[in-house]
Amino acid sequence: MTSHETGAAGKPPSPRVLSLAVAGSALLMVGAGLVFFYASHQAQARRAANAGHETLITIRDHACEPNDLSVPAGPNSFRIVNQSQRAVEWEILDGVLVIEERENIAPGLSQVINATLQPGRYAITCGLLSNPRGSLTVTPTAASEAAAKARPALTAFIGPLSEYRVYLASQGSALVRAGQALKDAIQAGDLQQAQAAYGAARVIYQRIAPASQRLAELDNRINARADYFEQREQDPAFAGLHRIEYGLFQQRTTAGLAPVAEAMLRDLSELKTQLLAQSIAPQQFTEAVVRSLRNLAQIRSSGEEERYSHLDLPGFAANLEGVRKVIDLLRPLLARTGPEPLATVDSAMTRFEQHLQALRGAEGYLPYDQVPQAQKQQIAADAEALASAIAAIDQALGLADQ
Repeated sequence: MTSHETGAAGKPPSPRVLSLAVAGSALLMVGAGLVFFYASHQAQARRAANAGHETLITIRDHACEPNDLSVPAGPNSFRIVNQSQRAVEWEILDGVLVIEERENIAPGLSQVINATLQPGRYAITCGLLSNPRGSLTVTPTAASEAAAKARPALTAFIGPLSEYRVYLASQGSALVRAGQALKDAIQAGDLQQAQAAYGAARVIYQRIAPASQRLAELDNRINARADYFEQREQDPAFAGLHRIEYGLFQQRTTAGLAPVAEAMLRDLSELKTQLLAQSIAPQQFTEAVVRSLRNLAQIRSSGEEERYSHLDLPGFAANLEGVRKVIDLLRPLLARTGPEPLATVDSAMTRFEQHLQALRGAEGYLPYDQVPQAQKQQIAADAEALASAIAAIDQALGLADQ
C-alpha cells in the first residue's frame, strides 16, 4: 500500500477523515437519488400523457409479436416485454435513421418507450441484430395534421443546422484519421500504440454520438456490443470498435484484428459521407441528444459500453462536448424565448462537467472500474437531469407537440 493510499508518513486515515469521506459519498448518493426521483416523476408524467396509446410488443428469441403494428400519430407508449433468453434492444427506424430506441432490456422484464410519432411507415428491430425486422404504420390524425401546420418555419434553424453539419464534417474527417491510425498500429503489431489509438477514436465517436447513432445500420457495424450477437464475442458478425476493444484490452493482442480494422475504416469513411447526406429536421436536433444522454444515464453509466478497456469517462466527457456544441448553436434562438430553459440547461451541463472533472487526475480520467458506485450513480443522475433540461427546449422553441 502506497503513502498516497494511507496518508502522510504511511499512517492510516484518521477517523475524522474517514467519516468525512463516508459523508461525502452519502451526499453524492442522496443527490443522485433526488435527481432520479425527479426524473422518475417526469417519466410517469409522460406515461400518463400516453396512457391511452400503450401498445404491447413481446420479443421472442427470433422475432417480435406482433411483427406488424399500426398506431395513430402523436404521443404513443410501447411496452416492450422481453421473453427471449438475452438482453435485447428495440428500435423504431425511419429508413436508416433511429427515431426512438431502448437498449439492454433484460430477459423476463419490460420497459416502456414513449415516442411522439409523425404519420408514415417505419421499421422496428426485434432483439438480436440477425432477427428480421417488423413494421410500424403511423396513421395521421386531425391533431397531427394541425400540429404540422402550426410548427415554426425552418428558416430560423437554417444557421444552427448548417453549422452543425460543418461540425460533423470536421469530426467525421478526424474520426477517419483516428481510424487509420488505429488500423496502422494494429497492422504494425504495436499493442500499446493501438490501445492509445482506440481511445482517441472512441472520444471522437462519442462526440458525435447523437448524429451517428441515428444511422442504425452503420452504428451497429461500428459500435454494436457483443451482447447483440448470438454467440457474443465469438460470433463472426461481431466487428467494429468493440471487437477491436475486446482484442486489444481483454485478449491483449493485435492478432487477427487487421481485417476488422480494415472493415471498420471503410465504415467510418461511409459514416462521414452519411452524416453529411442525412438531413436533420429542427425537432430532431435535440431529440437525438436527449436519446443519447438517456442511453448514458440508463445503460452506459454502469460500465456496459467500454467493458474491456474501462475508458468510459473520456467518452462521457466527449458526449458532453457534443451536447455543448448543439446548445451553443441553439443559444441565440433560445435567448429569445426567455432565460429559464437555457439557464436550466447550462446549470445541468456545469454540474455534469464538475463531477466528471473530479474523476480526472494528472494522467487523465480514472479507469471506470476504479470509480466508486456513488460517483457512477451521480453520473447517471447528471446525464438524466441534462436530458430532461434539453427535452424542454423543443417546447420553448415551439417544436414540441402540446
